[in-house]
Amino acid sequence: MSSGSPLAQAGGVPSDSGLAVCRVIVGIDDSGPGLAALREAVALARRHGARLIAVRSWALGLPRHGGRRHRHLAHPHVVLYFADWEQRVAARVLAKNALEQALGQAAADLDVAIETPDGDPGVVLTDIARRPGDVLVVGRERQVSARAILHGSVTSYCLRHAVCPVIVVPATKAEAARAASTGG
Repeated sequence: MSSGSPLAQAGGVPSDSGLAVCRVIVGIDDSGPGLAALREAVALARRHGARLIAVRSWALGLPRHGGRRHRHLAHPHVVLYFADWEQRVAARVLAKNALEQALGQAAADLDVAIETPDGDPGVVLTDIARRPGDVLVVGRERQVSARAILHGSVTSYCLRHAVCPVIVVPATKAEAARAASTGG
């Protein structure tokens, strides 16, 4: 548990915890841990009647979005023209697909908002999850991946910097195997 976040656990916030949950913020991706976190966030939002904020951030400097995360002053990225609508549309499509997987067709009982801000995922998530009553839900791989070692862990960043409770959800074995087979 980090000093910045009062809660870091798997399995959610118990309904008798005394914690008033108003918004559940979850980072969206199509990885095993991401889908496990989304399912937990949906269950938590339903249990507390809270709003679900599904966040899919993107940035040119991230490997999955066409760049490298580490930046060298001698070789900065040069972008002559960039229409961010393409990244926003792709982020929105990915978020909707992940929500459909987690929710199925039964989403009428949830107040869901999708946000697709530009920025590093950890920073974006901790910036959004700042209101009283916010809970941040993040996924964690069952084993440390090369990607996490090379580029840093969004989960670790959130645990160190969040000012609200953070719930860490490990991927199930099935989700981890599916993500490994699809490269997610």
